[in-house]
Amino acid sequence: MSTLPTWTRSLHWRPRKFAEPAATPLPGRASPRSGQSGSMVCHRLHQRSARCKHLDIAMAQGAEDQRSSSPVIELRNVSKTFGEVRSLADVNFAVYPGEIVGLLGDNGAGKSTLVKTVMGFHRPDRGGEIYFHGKRIDDWSVARARSLGIETVYQERALCEKQPIWRNMFMGREMKTKWHLLDVRRMREECARLMSEHMGFTSAAVHPDNVVTTMSGGEKQGVAITRALYFDAQLVILDEPTMGLSLTETKKTLDFVSSIKKAGKSAIFIDHNIFHVYPVVDRLYVLDRGKVAGVYKKDEISMDELINRLYRVAKTGFLDAGSSEE
Repeated sequence: MSTLPTWTRSLHWRPRKFAEPAATPLPGRASPRSGQSGSMVCHRLHQRSARCKHLDIAMAQGAEDQRSSSPVIELRNVSKTFGEVRSLADVNFAVYPGEIVGLLGDNGAGKSTLVKTVMGFHRPDRGGEIYFHGKRIDDWSVARARSLGIETVYQERALCEKQPIWRNMFMGREMKTKWHLLDVRRMREECARLMSEHMGFTSAAVHPDNVVTTMSGGEKQGVAITRALYFDAQLVILDEPTMGLSLTETKKTLDFVSSIKKAGKSAIFIDHNIFHVYPVVDRLYVLDRGKVAGVYKKDEISMDELINRLYRVAKTGFLDAGSSEE
């Protein structure tokens, strides 16, 4: 006899049936819903995964290509005024990865102001923009430029003449032990390696403990350039590095400049002497009276033609109609 109340019988109550989970088709067997074999489903899932993987790789390569194609440093419509004197007027300037750019111009052309702007010493007037690897930088300063990898080799070389080479190489960025003490042995060993592999000093008479004042002008420039490259400089600014050097030392310094490009880095080479700049650069900017008078690729203009145009710019401030301007 049923123990349920009488009123429940009139509802025709039935126990609830739950849906059974769909069975996962085994490889080689047909799926009850789609009629596809399990191996075909696995194949399509594999194809979808492969497409996603290729898409990720393509996106990563595209980002890398965009980074490599964008300039290391770019100045757009940069002007700089000191009182009533306008040193730069709407200058557009760019340096690409692995490129050495020469900066030429007469005295007062604006070369120093432009370089100091790239260094972060000067901030451009309102309306000027500075980009690093395609990203606009608003808080431009010396510290910001240096943190991004912009190093400068001055014509005075900025070395401590009475200190040994290894101290000059790591000055301000000394290696330290886990106890936060100077790791002198490691700095000497690393300096010896740099002198041998990058600076070409193979003589036993030249070692890290040599005082800088005993070195020649070209060797001092080599120390300054190697120091900049060692600390992963993306852009090296060379401010008249051959000034006051002999022919032999100038040749040695130009070899060090060429090593910057071999290391995959970029450089700006500022000098009055076109015979020093032309052999090692890829492109040339000519400044005159604070403006970019011309931009040239080295393989598109000969040295004689460039000299003639520099004479013309110095006299008139203009280039001929066939020259490229920016």
